[in-house]
Amino acid sequence: MTAPLDGVKVVDLATLFAGPLAAAFLGDFGADVIKVEHPAKPDPSRGHGPARDGVGLWWKVLGRNKRTVTLNLSDPDGAALLRRLLADADVLVENFRPGTLERWGLGPAELHAVNPRLVITRISGFGQFGPYARRPGFGTLAEAMSGFAAATGEPDGPPTLPPFGLADSVSALAAAYAVMLALRARDVTGAGQVVDLAIIEPIMAMLGPQVTWYDQLGYIQPRLGNRSNNNAPRNTYRCADGRWVAVSTSAQSIAERVLRLVGRGELIDEPWFATGSGRAAHADELDAAVSAWVSQRDRDEVVAAFEEAQAAVAPVYDVRDILADPQYAALGTVRTVPDEELGEVRMQNVPFRLTETPGAIRHAGRRHGQDTDTVFGALGLSAEELAALRERGVL
Repeated sequence: MTAPLDGVKVVDLATLFAGPLAAAFLGDFGADVIKVEHPAKPDPSRGHGPARDGVGLWWKVLGRNKRTVTLNLSDPDGAALLRRLLADADVLVENFRPGTLERWGLGPAELHAVNPRLVITRISGFGQFGPYARRPGFGTLAEAMSGFAAATGEPDGPPTLPPFGLADSVSALAAAYAVMLALRARDVTGAGQVVDLAIIEPIMAMLGPQVTWYDQLGYIQPRLGNRSNNNAPRNTYRCADGRWVAVSTSAQSIAERVLRLVGRGELIDEPWFATGSGRAAHADELDAAVSAWVSQRDRDEVVAAFEEAQAAVAPVYDVRDILADPQYAALGTVRTVPDEELGEVRMQNVPFRLTETPGAIRHAGRRHGQDTDTVFGALGLSAEELAALRERGVL
């Protein structure tokens, strides 16, 4: 079966999360992704988080479906090799601070002179221009500057950052989408172009109409904890066995079913119950009603009762629950991947399914520079030339 991106060559120069994850998404659907790392300074994600026997586990996920090579781009010979590598490439993904590639003679003008069909995907904290463009930028800064942290957390608590790379992950999805749009445009025009993605922007786009609310009403989204200004009850509730469930009542009919289930059907007749905002204004009373009922029952009993009543509920999972859940198992959400270093490793599968051309994880992240000789040998470099470049620190 032919994958949608079979024949698409992607060169991944990026480090850490947003750029490499975008390239991984392309690799999931058949693109030949060549991961380029510095000979002496590998992608820092190889050392992030827990490791097994010295093998970084985050890299196994982030580096999936990629061939790995080493190349010192700041060396003129390294820059020349990259130009040769890009001569027949379709996509370049990079996240250097703006101006870095230009300093090495690898800016868009030079690269398009070599390959006018190349889609150059530039991911940075603040974009390629503007007063902050040269600042170092990370996902944490985007989570702070986008409005996400200000609206996250308890009302009387501090702004809250996520415990994972949220802004980077959202940016990775946006970048992969932008690449596909640029490739589609190239089908029409025959020319590549530059994708300029600032990590501060995609997460802001996901935060709803906060700009429009402020523009039209002067309204600033407050911190509400697990509650919502748009409906209630909406919260997490602790069960008798110490586990938790989440309840959502975005639809009026669901709110009515929940209140009947917990034995407080009389609240449905209150005038304020008829709208989501009215219910949100009485969240203390509604939360108390749901919490009192949930706290007397184990989680499985709560979930079963909600499902029977056709009311919206979900258990609050950690990773152990995810791996034991039959719905995730049916979807194939977690995949066991063979690996040369770890034997087998489980990781999240491709995040959606195509009926005719599905994506796949063919292998986990490979060793640093594992494919250097194969990739550059295919460009015509002899074993002697490769050895000489390696001796000089170019490879």
